[in-house]
Amino acid sequence: MKILLISMAVAAAAGISLSANAQAPASAPSGSTALCKDGTYYAGATKKGACAGHKGIKDWYGAESAASAPAAAAGPASKAPAPVAPAGEKKTAAAPGGGPGQVWANSSTKVYHCPTDRYYGKTKTGEYMSEADAKAKGFKPDHGKACS
Repeated sequence: MKILLISMAVAAAAGISLSANAQAPASAPSGSTALCKDGTYYAGATKKGACAGHKGIKDWYGAESAASAPAAAAGPASKAPAPVAPAGEKKTAAAPGGGPGQVWANSSTKVYHCPTDRYYGKTKTGEYMSEADAKAKGFKPDHGKACS
C-alpha cells in the first residue's frame, strides 16, 4: 500500500512538472506564446494552428488552458486559428517567413493581410513586409481594417 501511494505521488509530481509552462526568453517579441522549429515566434492563445508552415512548435510559453489544446504542425500560418475553407475551396500552405509585425502583401490585388487574416501568406503572389512598408507601396488593408 505504501509503495502504491509513493508511486501515485511521483506520477502526480511528474504530471505537474510536465504541464508547467516554459518562460519566454527575453529575446522573444512581446506577447510570444511559442517558438517555432524554424526560429520564428507565435503570439496566439492556443496551440491549434500555432507554427503551421513553420515546421511545428519547438517550445510553448502559453497559458495552461492553451497548453492543453493539441499541437498542430500543419494548417494555417496565421497567429489565430483560421476559419474552415468552404467545400470546394482549395487550401494552400502559407508561404514561409512572416512573423511579428509582418503583413502579407498580395501583389496581384494590392491588398495586405494581417497575421489573423484567412489569406495571410496564402495567396499565389505576394511577400511579407511591415504594415508601414505595405501602406507606403500603395497596398490597402483587407476589408479596410488595418492590423495595428
